[in-house]
Amino acid sequence: MGRVLVCVLRPMSLVLRHVFAVIYHAMLDRSGLLDELSSKTFDVLVIGGGITGAGIARDAVMRGLSVALVDKGDFASGTSSRSSRLIHGGVRYLEHGHLRLVFEASAERRRLLRIAPHLVHPLEFTWPVYRGQRLSRWKLSAGLTLYDALSLFRNVGRHARLSAQDVLGAEPRLRSDQLLGGVRYFDAATDDARLALANVLDARVHGAVVANHVAFTGAQETTDGVRIARVEDALSGNRAEVRALVFVNAAGPWSDAVQQLEAVGPVSHVRGSKGAHIAVPRARLGNGNAVTMLHPRDGRVMFTLPAGTHAIIGTTDSFTSASPDEVRANEADVAYLLEAGNAFFPDANLERTDVVAAWAGIRPLLPTKSSSVSATREHSISATRRSVTITGGKLTTYRVMAMQVVDVVQEILKRPQRRAPTGDRTLPGADSPVSGDATAIVSGLPYRMGAMTFAVERELACTLGDLLIRRTHIAFETPDHGRAAARRVATFLGWEAKELERYDAEVGRIFTIDP
Repeated sequence: MGRVLVCVLRPMSLVLRHVFAVIYHAMLDRSGLLDELSSKTFDVLVIGGGITGAGIARDAVMRGLSVALVDKGDFASGTSSRSSRLIHGGVRYLEHGHLRLVFEASAERRRLLRIAPHLVHPLEFTWPVYRGQRLSRWKLSAGLTLYDALSLFRNVGRHARLSAQDVLGAEPRLRSDQLLGGVRYFDAATDDARLALANVLDARVHGAVVANHVAFTGAQETTDGVRIARVEDALSGNRAEVRALVFVNAAGPWSDAVQQLEAVGPVSHVRGSKGAHIAVPRARLGNGNAVTMLHPRDGRVMFTLPAGTHAIIGTTDSFTSASPDEVRANEADVAYLLEAGNAFFPDANLERTDVVAAWAGIRPLLPTKSSSVSATREHSISATRRSVTITGGKLTTYRVMAMQVVDVVQEILKRPQRRAPTGDRTLPGADSPVSGDATAIVSGLPYRMGAMTFAVERELACTLGDLLIRRTHIAFETPDHGRAAARRVATFLGWEAKELERYDAEVGRIFTIDP
């Protein structure tokens, strides 16, 4: 039904399109989606629709496997929408000797710049060097020479040593006291949630059945080797069973919980690292591009990143036992990040009231005896019977991780090994609403009402959180986290008051700053 309506909607006038979008949302009980999930036996059921699960679904379906993908929230609603929004080779991993990871990430950065130019953009970094800090300019330059070499000298540009005058020419608001010089190098920025969504949409184009807001609640085996997953629609409460030959657990920080529900082997006990960020008005800092900083307290490598009218300062990196459903930034995180911002941009005089938003995600790290979270960015793939679990890894290398997982799936299925052209096919999403309501949702931000209808019709958005947290960044860029915008959007779409209640609960869960 949904596909038919979308086909009808596209050529209609704005008024009719809006009316049908409203009617569609009101009528939708999502039973058709559950029917599609339970209509056949899939080769693969992917549990988790973050960047890793989305990449796995895309790779598997492009190899000719039948694929279903479910996530208990929206696609990328966990860690994959709370990152530093960087596609990078991992310059800080050089300190720990992770040359293979840097080489792999550098190659993936190059591919993503090519296949997703609408989502992945070159970003220039200035790294200032001050007297007394732990990394001298010559050490940085030597490290970045290796960084360039590991990218086969095919990065956007090669690094360059900068004098103090050059550094201040590039970033005049940086602290000049004790400045010795610096370096310039290049990585890339992305919209993390939309990168995951693009993989989901491409998987769907190739025939995968994808479902957000559908939770995996348990599993059972059958005598014929088929596995049955019990799933529940979080929006309607309806339940269904999904039959598949292989399950893939790509639930990130939730992977232990999924393993317990699967009951197919020992739980891996993923170790979580909390990464917190804050957004502040960019005009206060005045950064032109990205700035790499060593925190004055502990020397940790962190960044100030441009994000439209805002600057993002991040990230923290500390082990946490917090539930991934409830992880948030706390006051200590905020103070730590403000301290770094003020140390490098002293004229900003940032205070707690300048924080527009603060948020945190959990990186699912491999179990390790080390007390250092910086040494655990590798990923691991394990298989038990007809279940495959992937843990660890990083955003930049998601495509390689997906490829390796599907290799294991093919071995389990005893299918001929073949590779999908995921590194060659352009990701979708460059198109945008060419017509529709051009009314600004929030003054000063680039988001328009017409894009909301577009996201419901063509980008699988089901809730106000889908629209204002992940299809746009309104929740990250407004002091009320999009609550006023949510009322306007709900009125525009004709959505019920319960959607506002759902939205208020979600932004409270994500953006509340804990004591």
